[in-house]
Amino acid sequence: MMNAKGGSLFSMEVGKKLRDARLHSGLTQELVAEKIEVSRQTISNWENEKSYPDIVSVIRLSDLYSVSLDDLLKGDVGMLEHLEESTNIVSSNRKLTAAIAGNVMVLVLLIVFNQILPDNDFFLAGIFCLAIISSSALFYQLIKRF
Repeated sequence: MMNAKGGSLFSMEVGKKLRDARLHSGLTQELVAEKIEVSRQTISNWENEKSYPDIVSVIRLSDLYSVSLDDLLKGDVGMLEHLEESTNIVSSNRKLTAAIAGNVMVLVLLIVFNQILPDNDFFLAGIFCLAIISSSALFYQLIKRF
């Protein structure tokens, strides 16, 4: 079941958990913002569920409030989806970077070996096939992003 905000009726909102943990710790939004290096408005947006903190900020808040990550996150489906999406983006960026680096390396190999071994067509054909495969991996990562 969903509530009016689109969250589960059975979950406690992460904003309320963050606000309660901050108040229980006796901290102001300004002090929390300073300690975790964000703006006071960002803290307010998190507590009012206008946005969600990233995983690094959640860990910092957990440490600052002396509250387990489990207590902060458990039961809030929207927050968990946000963190999963953020993690997927980081993973996707790493794969894209690796595909680009691999493609550049193969193209450099193709150019170098073409200069060193101009008469070895079999070897150059192998490098060319490797270039096609690495280019395909790069295009696949780019297509996944869109």
